[in-house]
Amino acid sequence: MKIKELRQKPAKELKELLEENRHKLGQLKFSLASRKLKNHREIRELRRDIARILTLSGEEKNEPEK
Repeated sequence: MKIKELRQKPAKELKELLEENRHKLGQLKFSLASRKLKNHREIRELRRDIARILTLSGEEKNEPEK
């Protein structure tokens, strides 16, 4: 998911997306270990999406009050 798309989502939706992606990542790692995963790139993309979401949530916390 692109960073522009993530910036448009509210914080609650980002949190839900983060939980969903972490769950999906766990499933993909399990599939990789059991040699059922065909596309290894999915793991990389999910990890990067998780990092993007965490970065955005960190930016929101560090924003100065207006």
